[in-house]
Amino acid sequence: MNDIKNHLSELNFFIEKYGTSINKEAIIKEDILRLGISFEDILSKENFSSKSYFIFSFNVDNDGDVINKKFPEEIALENGPYNLRRTVLSVRINKSSPYKVKFDSESGAHKLFLGENFIAGVSFSPEKSYMLKKTESGKSVRDVAPTIEWGYLIYLAVFRMCQYFDNNTECLFCDMNSNYLIQKKANKNYSAVKSVADIIESLKIIESSEDSEAGAYTLTGGSIIDDIKFKGDTEVDFYVRFIEAIEENFQGKWISKVVVQAHTAKNLKRLKDAGAYIYHTNFEVWDKNLFEKICPGKSKFIGRDEWIKRIVDAVAVFGEYKVIPNFVAGIELCKPYGFSDVNAAVCSTAEGLEFFMSKGVIPRYTTWCPEKTSGLGKLGNSSAPLEYYVKLLLKWHELHYKYNLPIPEGYGAAGAGRAEFSVSAFMDAFKVATSQNL
Repeated sequence: MNDIKNHLSELNFFIEKYGTSINKEAIIKEDILRLGISFEDILSKENFSSKSYFIFSFNVDNDGDVINKKFPEEIALENGPYNLRRTVLSVRINKSSPYKVKFDSESGAHKLFLGENFIAGVSFSPEKSYMLKKTESGKSVRDVAPTIEWGYLIYLAVFRMCQYFDNNTECLFCDMNSNYLIQKKANKNYSAVKSVADIIESLKIIESSEDSEAGAYTLTGGSIIDDIKFKGDTEVDFYVRFIEAIEENFQGKWISKVVVQAHTAKNLKRLKDAGAYIYHTNFEVWDKNLFEKICPGKSKFIGRDEWIKRIVDAVAVFGEYKVIPNFVAGIELCKPYGFSDVNAAVCSTAEGLEFFMSKGVIPRYTTWCPEKTSGLGKLGNSSAPLEYYVKLLLKWHELHYKYNLPIPEGYGAAGAGRAEFSVSAFMDAFKVATSQNL
């Protein structure tokens, strides 16, 4: 009881202290994302879009008790004692989380509680008609081309394993391969490599559906370093084939985003020419020592300095503001490798943010979920403190304003009550929501 009381006091402290600079919606969202959420009831009868486990588990707990139950992909918070504007966040199952969704039989609605303290009303991501349809090969659209961010983003994870795991050099926060094995055991139709034909057919189903609100797609998957296993295809060969097919069939229909390793300018041009509009390459963590410890594969096969160079070089290929590397925010404080001081961790990441933003690059971040089957999860790591995320949000927006950068494209609307990007609150924290839904 005292832990919950202290947690609520801490949450209110940050809202009161920083609420004029960072809205309360963003602060509460970060707190829930970092800690995960639990559900009091099994919601099998509810009509909502369930977790598709499209690439990572994004769960603290990922055992059979979780995998065999139906949970929503995302939820939206609204109203309650904090008078929250609509706040969308991804569902990260943590059975021991202080945050719990309960069904209120009196009102017939679901509500979010912190301990026994009512926080907000809850709605679930709606089930889209296309999710229930199947391709000619028998694959469900939910599996091949799920939509997240409340239907805005089509997520095309075409290779759901990463070859860094083959060399025991996987990123230590990542549970991609273990998630694949867990999902495959539970669902025989869950495949590691998707076909171009299934992707195109699924996208045609989405395009023709009246309830589709998709505005962008992300093409992504694990790193490929052994082309022999891909019939001679390099990573760029593999992903270019998908981009070309998608753009040939749906040119200009959706904003195209590609998430792959850091590549040379020559290979980046191949991705651009194939139809990639925005280039993501996940840098993960700025500090040199942490990069080498937490991302051993990236350090070994490409190297930190070269990765940074290739991100900057990508601006000449894709244009300013079209290069958006990702950080996994919070791993700076992981044990046993990370900083012991929150301010030191924020300063380190801020150094990386400023370096990239000064070059016309807009880095974004995902709030770290310490999945138990990841390397860091196996070391017993728990989430980074709320203080870190509040200060990171402040710094990110301070630097974004300093370099007069635009709101990044491909993430939907920005601002409290409008943002739908669900795995961190950097889009919610924009002070002024624009009328343009990028």
